[in-house]
Amino acid sequence: MTAQSESDITNTFVPQRLDTRAPLNELLGRRWSPRAFSEREIEPAKILTLFEAARWSPSSANEQPWHFIAATKEDTRINNALFESLTEGNRRWARRAPMLVLGVAQSVYSKSGRAYHHAWYDLGQSVANLTVQASALGLAVHQMGGFDAGKVRELLSIPEGYEPVVVFAVGYAERPETLPDDLRRREEEPRSRKPLETMVFTEGWGKASRLVDAHNSVINDPRSKN
Repeated sequence: MTAQSESDITNTFVPQRLDTRAPLNELLGRRWSPRAFSEREIEPAKILTLFEAARWSPSSANEQPWHFIAATKEDTRINNALFESLTEGNRRWARRAPMLVLGVAQSVYSKSGRAYHHAWYDLGQSVANLTVQASALGLAVHQMGGFDAGKVRELLSIPEGYEPVVVFAVGYAERPETLPDDLRRREEEPRSRKPLETMVFTEGWGKASRLVDAHNSVINDPRSKN
């Protein structure tokens, strides 16, 4: 990691994380989805590294169904098309982001022609890889479902058999003070997640697993936090 990347990481605003039950890797601990972005350009080597991280994601039958349409401010027509596809709420803050990316999923297996039911899942894994790599480089990623898939398909001539799934902004996070007041307040709110007991089951649906029980001695053993 370069000294500049270390500085980017150190100086990045990250809101408080509530109720973390177990220690996380530092890269995951820093990952979040800011709305405040600097207009600073992303170095080409870092952009290449992001997509290389995405490329090495796992996928069903190694099909690798992910495709990306990426545009910096220099790619004016494509960047504008991606921006115009966003909902008004996302346009309020995404304008400053130096790069917008559309994630597209292949909808059938290339060899058999069968429906690729796991394509969106695999695309999601690929983007997750990219977001963690972004954290390592001092960058931030904000993923958006709020966009017009039909509009972006038309504007960018995406063929049948491929589904626009997500648009995400990439760049260097800025201080929340650069946002309108309502968005700034949302930016500064502590982050939280649903309790593990509501999502991890063993004995039956809806019954919290003993593996995530708050009284589990392994979870509460200080030696487990190494």
